[in-house]
Amino acid sequence: MIYITRRERFNAAHRLYKEEWTQEKNEEVFGNCSNINWHGHNFDLYVTVKGKVNPETGFLIDLKLMKELITENIIEKLDHKNINLDVDFMRGKMASTENIAIEIFKILKPIFLEHKVELHAIRLHETENNYVEYFGD
Repeated sequence: MIYITRRERFNAAHRLYKEEWTQEKNEEVFGNCSNINWHGHNFDLYVTVKGKVNPETGFLIDLKLMKELITENIIEKLDHKNINLDVDFMRGKMASTENIAIEIFKILKPIFLEHKVELHAIRLHETENNYVEYFGD
């Protein structure tokens, strides 16, 4: 079994809040992340797939194809967007980094399976100090 990771980047804004709570309660729970004027991050997305090397090509997956799949299905939907308002797969969900990573995993898992590789993990860096990793259910 071999693992390959591709890094992509996107910039996006979001806000952590619950509509049913007061602004004071949102600020108490989410701090500055509940700013009513939103806030943004320069996200680093790491997508790791695993499988067996194709003896004919020497590849697990062509990295150009991996980039295309991630860009088309994830980056184009997130980059320079408001995650709460503009991103279809995040509608109705708390726009936490944890939930973003889970939703990215759900989207990419079947796409990579079509190309005979298994999605192993999503690692999403929100800041240089904070990131989440998701390995599926």
